[in-house]
Amino acid sequence: MDDLPDALFQYILSHISNAKDIATFNCISKRWKESTPFIRKLYFPRNSFEDNSPTSNTIIERMILSTLWLEELTIYCPFSATNLAFWLSVKSQSLRHIELRMDSLTEKRLMPENPRMLDCIGLLKGLETLKLWGVLLTQSPNWGVFERLRTLEIVGARLKDDVLSDIIRACPNLSTFALLGCDGVISASIALEQLEQCRLDFYGNGDCSLTLVCPKLQLLDIQGCSWICLNENHCLRSLSIANNAGRIEKVDFGKLAGLEFLSVRGVQWRWSAISSILHCANEVKHLVMKIEFSGDTNCLEPFPEINFVKFFNNHPKLRKFEIHGAMFAALCHKNSLRSLDSNFMIPCLEEVLVTVRSPLNAEQKMSTLESLVKYCSKLRRIVIRVSQMKNCHSSADDFFEEVCRFRHINHKIVQIE
Repeated sequence: MDDLPDALFQYILSHISNAKDIATFNCISKRWKESTPFIRKLYFPRNSFEDNSPTSNTIIERMILSTLWLEELTIYCPFSATNLAFWLSVKSQSLRHIELRMDSLTEKRLMPENPRMLDCIGLLKGLETLKLWGVLLTQSPNWGVFERLRTLEIVGARLKDDVLSDIIRACPNLSTFALLGCDGVISASIALEQLEQCRLDFYGNGDCSLTLVCPKLQLLDIQGCSWICLNENHCLRSLSIANNAGRIEKVDFGKLAGLEFLSVRGVQWRWSAISSILHCANEVKHLVMKIEFSGDTNCLEPFPEINFVKFFNNHPKLRKFEIHGAMFAALCHKNSLRSLDSNFMIPCLEEVLVTVRSPLNAEQKMSTLESLVKYCSKLRRIVIRVSQMKNCHSSADDFFEEVCRFRHINHKIVQIE
């Protein structure tokens, strides 16, 4: 290490942040030890110290204070919240990126849960990225306003509606916002002028309501909401909506003219919500449909018939199509296949993934697959996934034979999984 050229040494120095590695190099190289103050990133993994090590906070503090201009700090191992306030105050001028795993504090019983332990983050007025794991947010943190903060991620938190509102107000210039695996939210309203990417995953009964006013929003991924409303002034390119715990009641997005990717998933959606989102996203290029049931009440109901011709006529730019189980069955009705004629064409579709879970109505399902091959001029690949089909059903073997025959005839493009 001592013989390396300066340029190469500085390059290596800029790419090492793991605290264990830095400590090791300090023991074997005098040159490295003398360069430690110039390190700008520090990362303490979860297993940095033995359980309940009495010296862990001392070692973390020594390494943090040894740096001259620390810009990025990541701590996954247990640490003292009291010490954290001191560390951040000392490095408040230089720190730009912070990632803290707080759940280890209560897991190891190092300290009781304290809703005010995050107030010290407000010292970092130049902060650009903030990521928090396992935090308790029953009270609004006293942060002031982070004018330079662009990325905020909160994972596994317990928080309330008013606290979430206060946090968003404290970060007015976010471009990336993620709230993942969080519990306690009933109604959320997000209004951020600069927001481009938003991922929200709410624990609970799947009955949260969400309102967004984000004119620059390009990517939106939502899990666990029942009522969703997005102001029509947006730039959405990618949209994913899922709810595995409750029913999607209503989605209101206005025109989705620029949308390229749409994924709708969940146990149950109101048919009006499905129809609305498909109607708005008529220029989508990649569509994923994985919904098990429809219905306007708690009773799980099958889907009404989806007209094959109208569906593809309404989505002329579709290139990749993934459809699963019950929704594929709804697309395979005799009435819609009867309206096919020689002028019908699916102009852009290149890839299809179909999941089949039942051998019922096998003739209509096979006719639909054959229609896809016949009317898709650019089709390159069809994947048929047979999933959770009950072999005891008398027609299961016959259906699978038909699928194998279909694959044999179209072996260049058909694949069975």
